[in-house]
Amino acid sequence: MPTPSDAHLPLLISWADIEAAGVSLGPSVLHEIAKRMWFDLRVGKTFGKKSVLYPVEADLWREPKYLHLRDAFRSERLGWKLSALTAVGANYAGVKIVGANAINRHFGQARSASIVLLMDKFTMQPLCVVEGTELSAARTGTYGSITAEALFAKEMPIKVFIFGGGPVARNITLSLGAIRAKSLARVWVRTQSWASAQAFVRSLAHTDLPVEPVDNNAMLAEANLVVTASNANQPVFAADEPNPDAVVLHLGGDETPAAYLTKALRQGTVVCDDIPMVSQRNSQSLARLFSGRGTSLETQGPLLGVIGLADLVAGSVQTQRPIHITCVGLPSLDLYIVAHIYEAFNARRPALGLDEHAS
Repeated sequence: MPTPSDAHLPLLISWADIEAAGVSLGPSVLHEIAKRMWFDLRVGKTFGKKSVLYPVEADLWREPKYLHLRDAFRSERLGWKLSALTAVGANYAGVKIVGANAINRHFGQARSASIVLLMDKFTMQPLCVVEGTELSAARTGTYGSITAEALFAKEMPIKVFIFGGGPVARNITLSLGAIRAKSLARVWVRTQSWASAQAFVRSLAHTDLPVEPVDNNAMLAEANLVVTASNANQPVFAADEPNPDAVVLHLGGDETPAAYLTKALRQGTVVCDDIPMVSQRNSQSLARLFSGRGTSLETQGPLLGVIGLADLVAGSVQTQRPIHITCVGLPSLDLYIVAHIYEAFNARRPALGLDEHAS
């Protein structure tokens, strides 16, 4: 069989390579990349698709080395899935492959791991492969800063209540701190246990962010931004607990109660980063609300006023509180960030002494 030439082999870029090259991927940089992506998405310069394959959960519990952990997931989603996110932009195309299972933490492993392949849009030849595990959480963090910038006046104090203490919750906090440092008044964090909430706060001790652990939902009444980034398999708050004027940024699974969503649909504003993708995935509270009624978010949502996040970011729509935003994680976000890495890394390669085919 023919052997592909080195010219067709993608450049392998590790996180160590990115750091060594001095490529900036701080929250402020990622926020600006995300803003550009949202603009391009709205005008049709980029689009993507997400597909998810769920293995049969019973297969996992038949394995002896996993069986003893079954009780630990009575109230938590495994999130066991294989996902492929594809996107095209003005000059590049990309594919991110993600494997995830919450059981991994019991073995000292990350819940999810991913890689991203960047390609030339026109020839579809591979350009580089980037480790995507840290990238996934970092790009999801931009949803926090993008939401804050779109819906909160610059000097308006933001009080945040976050459900979850994993990488996404951490990056949401860092992103908000970078973009709204002066107006970020408080960040309350509730996790599965008091110990993990305290550990989350300690992990941010090197920052000046006003993060505080909590073990109940009392402060939801004070928060004007609520973020669900947990792995719960049921709603994490009651419909009457949040501040009536709050913005709820939903990043997890079935974490928002149906009564709250119904209220938001009738009285407030409901938003999706991508209505068809959220609908087709059908694992988040908003999509399940519609599918449970024998219809779909994709067909009925727009008729009930559900809007796209790109329009909200552009400021082209009027909103009413409460506001509920469901995000599935857009493939174009990964594409734009990896394209930034590729271009910045290539620009620095001569100074690093790397030849054309170094990996």
